[in-house]
Amino acid sequence: MPSRDPPSQWTDPEYVSTVVGVLATGALIFYSSLTQSGPTVDEIAFVILTITVPTTVAYELARRFG
Repeated sequence: MPSRDPPSQWTDPEYVSTVVGVLATGALIFYSSLTQSGPTVDEIAFVILTITVPTTVAYELARRFG
């Protein structure tokens, strides 16, 4: 049984950042399924930034305005 209850509001910062992170990961997986080459160092850095930046921004926005 989880130690924490699920978020009670849609504006909970952890919930919002998790949803944004999952959506960003899904979008990158979809994009990678369309490409033919393997990941390069630049692509790996792009993936990390593409997931962490929107997640962090969503967390901060939800924390400040939620």
